Amino acid sequence: MALAEATRPRIAGGRNWTWWRGALVHAALLAYSALAIFPVLLVLVNSFKTRRAIFANPYSLPTAETFDLVGYRTLAQHANFPLYFLNSLIVTAGALFLILLVSSMAAHALAEYEFRGNTLMSLYLAIGIMVPIRLGTVGLLNLISSLKLVDTLWALILVYTAQGIPLAVFVLTQHMRQLPRELKDAARIDGASEYRIYRLILPLARPALGTVAAISLLPIWNDLWFALILAPSERTKTVILGTQVFLGQFVNDWNAVLAALSLSIVPAVVLYVIFSRQLIRGLMAGSIK
Repeated sequence: MALAEATRPRIAGGRNWTWWRGALVHAALLAYSALAIFPVLLVLVNSFKTRRAIFANPYSLPTAETFDLVGYRTLAQHANFPLYFLNSLIVTAGALFLILLVSSMAAHALAEYEFRGNTLMSLYLAIGIMVPIRLGTVGLLNLISSLKLVDTLWALILVYTAQGIPLAVFVLTQHMRQLPRELKDAARIDGASEYRIYRLILPLARPALGTVAAISLLPIWNDLWFALILAPSERTKTVILGTQVFLGQFVNDWNAVLAALSLSIVPAVVLYVIFSRQLIRGLMAGSIK
């Protein structure tokens, strides 16, 4: 009885410390989120205001007097942003599809089969995470030129796929090694082929696939280096390259500049949120199962 009464204040104090620690962590995360989101909101809000309102009060919301779409009208007249968006979507979707397909198959092989060179192959792919692909720009340009893919979207899709495979294989391999082996053995006993087994376990890897998609999305969408080198023409420009060219022409037109930045930022944020939600759903489904 006395012992219980003596330990009760300690337990209460421990609970208070846990609550305060959780509150501090959440406060720090909220502060960091606000710091990251604020510039995006500032650009988006000011893109709908007149130039006078932008300089007079950049932190205010558009009103009936300050609301203006002159920046977006300038974009519509002097740049083909619908085509840039289409090119970026094609490149991003194509590269993500190939990254997930090739990496999941490679990760399944590395996680499932023990063969000579398995560890060496894993280390070789891990080196690709540490070595920037831009160091091989000259070699990639020569290769793309020999394949006659310069100034095509396929050039960007293949380069971004090669860029994303090393990290994707590393993440997926670690996840697939934790999948229940009994499920695969049961499928083999039932006569399932190895490709059929791969298709059976792929839904179980949804959290890892969502993680890979979320990690690979932004570097592909925001890349300017390879878009400028491999596909710089008007018909193959991505939205980031098109935005940079437009900003160089209208550097003093703040309405047009903010409108172009908004159009280049918002789609990437929306796509990232979509993939993040898929990741969370996959994690919750895996925990329920």
